[in-house]
Amino acid sequence: MRWLAEGSSEAVADALRVVAPKLSGHEVVVRETLGEEDPQWWAASAMVGDQYVAKFAWSQPAALRVAHEIDVLAALANEPGVPFLPEVIASSTDPVLLVTRRVPGTALFDIADSIDRDHAGRQLAIFLAGLHQAFERVEHLVGGLQPVLLPPATTQTIRAGIGPWIRPDQVDSVTRWCDWADNVLASPGSTVLAHGDFHGGNQVWQGDELRVVIDFETVGTAEPEYDLRTFPGTGPGVELLQATLHHYQQITGHDLSPERAMAWHLRTALGDALWRSEAGVPLPDHRTPIAWVDDLAARFSALRIDM
Repeated sequence: MRWLAEGSSEAVADALRVVAPKLSGHEVVVRETLGEEDPQWWAASAMVGDQYVAKFAWSQPAALRVAHEIDVLAALANEPGVPFLPEVIASSTDPVLLVTRRVPGTALFDIADSIDRDHAGRQLAIFLAGLHQAFERVEHLVGGLQPVLLPPATTQTIRAGIGPWIRPDQVDSVTRWCDWADNVLASPGSTVLAHGDFHGGNQVWQGDELRVVIDFETVGTAEPEYDLRTFPGTGPGVELLQATLHHYQQITGHDLSPERAMAWHLRTALGDALWRSEAGVPLPDHRTPIAWVDDLAARFSALRIDM
C-alpha cells in the first residue's frame, strides 16, 4: 500500500494519471480538511471535474481507512447488493485512491424539517436492513472486521466535563441520564455490520428521495441501534427515529430498541457538545450545550422514556 506524498491537488492529479487515466484531464479541487496537525486525519476528498469525487490520504493511518472503505464497498456491491451505495469508478491501494461518481443533492440535515419523515424513515430502514444483514458476507470477503472506528464519548467523560457548559439545574439531569445509559448498554446487543457514522451529512437526498450514502471508512461491527445514534436529533421531534424503527421491524422482523438508540444518542450529542465547547469550535447548529440538553429532555419525553 502506498499513500500520497501530500494532500494537494497536484498529488491527486498525479494519482489519477495512474489509477484512472481517463479522468486525468479534469480539474481537481481539494476540499478543505481539518485536523491537519495529526497524521491520523491526513485524508480528504476532491472534486474531479463536476462528475466525480476522489478520496485519498497522505499518511499511513488515514490510508488504511480509505483502503478499508475500498474493500467494504467492493464486498457490499456483491449480490445481494446493498442499496444506495456510491458508484465506484476506480480504486487502488498503490497509490491509495477511491473515485466515485458524484451524486448531486442535499444532506438530510438540510431538508429533514420539510420532507415526509415516514417516507424518509422507510428508505433509511431499507438501507440499514441491507447493510446490517451483510455482516457475514462482508466479514468473509474483507477478512475480518473490527468494531466501528468512531465510538462516542463515554459517560464518564461527559460527567466529568459537561458541568461548566450547562446550567446548574441541568447537571443532575445529565448525571441521571448517564447512569441510565450505562444501565441500558450494560448488556450487549446483537452484532451487525454498521456504517458507524450514519448521520445526515453522509447521505445525499433529492427532494424526499435518498440517492446515496457515503463515507464507509468507519464501517465495522456494532449493535444495530448504534447506527441510529444521530436520528433523534435529525428533524423535528423524534419522528424520523420512530419511522425508521417501525419500517426496520417490518423489513427484518427484528425490533430495535428506542432506549438503546437514545443511550447512544445521549453519548453522541453530549460528547460532541463537550469537545466542541472545550476546543472553542461552534456546535453544528450554532446553539449552546444548554439548548442541546433541553432538546434531549424533550426527546426523552416524546419517546416516553421515564428514568
